[in-house]
Amino acid sequence: MRKTEIMKRLGVTGGMGSGKSYVCRVLTEGFGIPVYNCDIRARIITLTDIDVIDALTALDKDLYDEQNQLDKVHLAQYMFSSEEHYKQVNQIIHPAVRDDLREWMSLRHAPLVAVESAILYESHFETEVDHVLFVDAPLEVRVQRIMARDGLEQAQIKQRLQRQHPEAARQRADYVLMNDGQTNVKQQLKSILRSLVPEIL
Repeated sequence: MRKTEIMKRLGVTGGMGSGKSYVCRVLTEGFGIPVYNCDIRARIITLTDIDVIDALTALDKDLYDEQNQLDKVHLAQYMFSSEEHYKQVNQIIHPAVRDDLREWMSLRHAPLVAVESAILYESHFETEVDHVLFVDAPLEVRVQRIMARDGLEQAQIKQRLQRQHPEAARQRADYVLMNDGQTNVKQQLKSILRSLVPEIL
């Protein structure tokens, strides 16, 4: 299929533990939709982009070890220790991810692509998509998922959740999908995709 002006771009967001990655996996495996994962690409960029590496090292020389590998635990501690640190890191990483995303999109040949980002609105990446899907789940479900996935204590999880404002994102989104472990995700996606790009179903 040749790329045309009608390619649509769907942003997928939601709070920590809502299951955004699972929903995006269903988009890819169930419907063949290409997905750009901002978190994964950001991790790659922090290891390969010299300008980003230099800028992060200038903030804290201990963010990288002797093998020039990013210490993800130290980075998380640095970011979540203060609002200023959180902004500093994002001001370095977000522009690099935006450039990478635009290049990725320019190479896609599909009627619909998706962009997964936990902080779609905070990073102003909503300007890069046409529609936004918010993945929702009850708070207790999200906390349990994060504990199982990351091995964090509840206090650590609550500290990180305070940096996110999913309620505002939910209100701004075009679509809301419930991922509580009981509601059928694929059926919800099918309904959403039918309104966006019925030709792919």
